[in-house]
Amino acid sequence: MTIKSKIAAALAFMFAIVITLGGLGAYYLNELSNDSQAILKDNYISLEYASNMQKALAMITNPVEKDPEGIPEFDRNLKKQEANVTEVGEKEATVKLRQEFSRLRSGANDPLVIAHVQQQLFTLDDLNRQAIVRKNEVAKQTAKDALSWLAVVGTVCFLVLFSFIINFPGYVANPVRELTRGIKQVAKRNFEERLHIDSSDEFGDLARSFNSMAQKLDEYEHSNLARVLFEKRRIDTLIRIMSEGIVGMDENKRILFANPVACRLLGVQESQLLGQYAPDVAASNDLMRTLIQDVMTGNATESERNGFLKIYDQGVDEPGKESYFNRRTHTVEVTRTGEEQPQLAGYVMVLENITPYKELDLAKTNFIATISHELKTPLSSSKMSLKLLEDSRVGELNDEQKALLANVGDDINRLLNLTGELLNMAQVESGQIQLNIQPVAPADIVNYATNALRVAAENKHISLAVKAPETLTVVLADPDKASWVLVNFLSNAIRHSPADGVIEIEARQVDAFVEFRVRDHGSGIRPEHQNRVFDRYFKAPGITGNGNGSTLGGTGLGLAISSEFIQSMNGQIGLDTTVTDGAAFFFRLPIDQELVNTRR
Repeated sequence: MTIKSKIAAALAFMFAIVITLGGLGAYYLNELSNDSQAILKDNYISLEYASNMQKALAMITNPVEKDPEGIPEFDRNLKKQEANVTEVGEKEATVKLRQEFSRLRSGANDPLVIAHVQQQLFTLDDLNRQAIVRKNEVAKQTAKDALSWLAVVGTVCFLVLFSFIINFPGYVANPVRELTRGIKQVAKRNFEERLHIDSSDEFGDLARSFNSMAQKLDEYEHSNLARVLFEKRRIDTLIRIMSEGIVGMDENKRILFANPVACRLLGVQESQLLGQYAPDVAASNDLMRTLIQDVMTGNATESERNGFLKIYDQGVDEPGKESYFNRRTHTVEVTRTGEEQPQLAGYVMVLENITPYKELDLAKTNFIATISHELKTPLSSSKMSLKLLEDSRVGELNDEQKALLANVGDDINRLLNLTGELLNMAQVESGQIQLNIQPVAPADIVNYATNALRVAAENKHISLAVKAPETLTVVLADPDKASWVLVNFLSNAIRHSPADGVIEIEARQVDAFVEFRVRDHGSGIRPEHQNRVFDRYFKAPGITGNGNGSTLGGTGLGLAISSEFIQSMNGQIGLDTTVTDGAAFFFRLPIDQELVNTRR
């Protein structure tokens, strides 16, 4: 039987109970109504007729004042009584009453006749009163029977309905609850869960289908379990043998694994890390606090987070030393089966040992600084010698000798610029930028740069359009470094501008900064190269010099050094990507807030 049929049968059963109780009650109410009607119709009316005839007889037999209406009144009530004979003996009494009344009516005013009339009236009254008493007892018995039957039937129906109310909801709810529990267990990957519903309805079919599904999932789970465990052991082994320090956390920031390198750097045993809440460990471990900084601040995204750390590594087979590590934080997201949106599954933090590369980089920086310093002295001496040779007091030179000296001078100047850039880069890479921060007028920086390169611009017939009001607020900067950056911008603009062109140099206030901007109308920078112009040793390809296809000079260090200088002075530097006709570089230096507040 289906669930629908069972529910319909249950409702029909309840309907039958209601009909039974209602029918039984209606039956006994009808019986009581009939009994009461019998008393009223059969007996009470006869008593009323007898009473009326008693009154009429009194009117007839009154010796003082006889009422002529007594005879007709008595006759009318007697006729009604003759039509309402219902009890045993009532007919005989009524017939005798008619006989005695006929004698009384014919003029026989004998006391004996009157006594016989009264006697018959008393008989009618007595018969009906006894009948009322008897029928009243019958009505009482009917009421008692009704109460008994209703009590018995009502009690049985109540017990049946109470049992139905207790059991029937469970018949529907228990299988649903059992099914819900089974689904939750399967969702927790407990594929050994089974439903125990023994019925032939839809719930039974559903339970059998669920058990079949769970069995197949269980078989699939166990068939792949060995392989999954093997892959897990292999991954654990790979993590343990890696030279990088690796720490993994789940989405709740509890540590899942940490390889020996990470434990050695953290100075904590592996058993003290696994299963621990990472912020609790970070409370007493500075390195762990640094590692989870991105995770705790919500900055860990899909892309990895990098950062260089200097950590003392006690080593395994060799003495400990301070080492350099590249920190990377990866966010792990997993898309579950049957779902579309990935869910956060945890974080992996990697410490990559870059000490050998850092040592090589430091050696390279020291080498470049040493070579640049050593080259600068002989180059300066050679330049002094050229100045002496160009002096007419030493001796006259012919035109060919002057041209050779000019070429040598250009080469020496180029070498001096190159060694200067290399020295600046060595200073930047070693983190030893020496700054002399002081209030500087923006117009002074612009004038210094334009005066330094005015001759070079005039040689290419390039006009310099300068816009630097003297009223601009002073900035806090190193004047030599700031002037060097602006000279570098301007020299690049001259190098890449066509002859007879115009270069715009502007200084203006932008919020809490003063912006220095150099705009040329040369070949510009391609969009694919714009985000790399401040990288070290990068030179945009395809930019040629005097039309012969040779690449314009430059080491690719100028803009990189400029970026380091400006950032070390708490400034900003960039390329205006909205300019397509040529190029526009700018840098911003913070204004002197104390001076501004003093003026206010």
